[in-house]
Amino acid sequence: MEGIEHKTVSVNGINMHVAEMGQGPVVLFIHGFPELWYAWRHQIVYMAAHGYRALAPDLRGYGDTTGAPTSAASYTSLHVVGDLIALLDAVAPDQDQVFVVGHDWGALVAWYLCLYRPDRVKALVNMSVMLSPRNPKIKPLQGLRAFYGDDYYICRFQEPGDIEAEFARIGTKRVLENFITLCNPAPLCLPKGKCFGDSPDTPIILPSWLSKEDIDYYVSKYEKSGFTGGLNYYRALDLNWELTAPWTKAQVKVPVKFIVGDLDLTYNAAGTKEYIHKGGFKRDAPFLQEVIVIEGASHFIQEEKPEEISKHIYDFIQQF
Repeated sequence: MEGIEHKTVSVNGINMHVAEMGQGPVVLFIHGFPELWYAWRHQIVYMAAHGYRALAPDLRGYGDTTGAPTSAASYTSLHVVGDLIALLDAVAPDQDQVFVVGHDWGALVAWYLCLYRPDRVKALVNMSVMLSPRNPKIKPLQGLRAFYGDDYYICRFQEPGDIEAEFARIGTKRVLENFITLCNPAPLCLPKGKCFGDSPDTPIILPSWLSKEDIDYYVSKYEKSGFTGGLNYYRALDLNWELTAPWTKAQVKVPVKFIVGDLDLTYNAAGTKEYIHKGGFKRDAPFLQEVIVIEGASHFIQEEKPEEISKHIYDFIQQF
């Protein structure tokens, strides 16, 4: 990670930590849960070496970014996109448009960024989480509970303090190891009191792409910040739904490349493959140019397949 610079920028009422490397057109990397800027470490170095300026912030509530309110009501897509626009205005005032790369929750944030401010985005590479058009007839949590039940991870995340207490009993390190090594394409359920379902005494074998040092970095940050900030994004789902009523049926009108692993639980969710491959995705994102499904890859794809993903990003954005 030598050569990556770190700074804190005051934006939109918070103090945002940003990792940065390289010179040239800006590529903004947006992480998901339970990630940090660190999830993009391989891509930052790659893009900097290929003539781009990589920017990877810790989103509000995460890592070394501080000053965000604790209430979930302050974690809507409007807040988070507001942070990113303010960040770009502060650190890249000379660039009207930037390239955007998102994963997991970062992909959701990126979709919203392109909906709200397409004038600021040159092209988008999104991973794992497809575009999810607003359904005006049903709130997200109501739909998830009806389909997956109360043990579904997003439903378990809703009660403030509840899952945090369970994570505290399990231990930060083990929680992060369980999440980041997840390779089961089935829906993720976390039954109360059983959570990941494994014995706390059973060692978790890290895959070749994830080192002890990587886990230690994540642990050091989450032990300081806690999980609540990241969980608040899930807790704002219904509020997001209410606030985005004006964007019902709106299209994402920027050039898009979408990448997902065939073992990713998001790709194997009900209806996802049909939406991606049978016209729905292209209808809602008319400038969708490529869909890449990587065989044998799971959810944390940019860490699992760093060279391949970095090249996919570069090959797409250098066209513009």
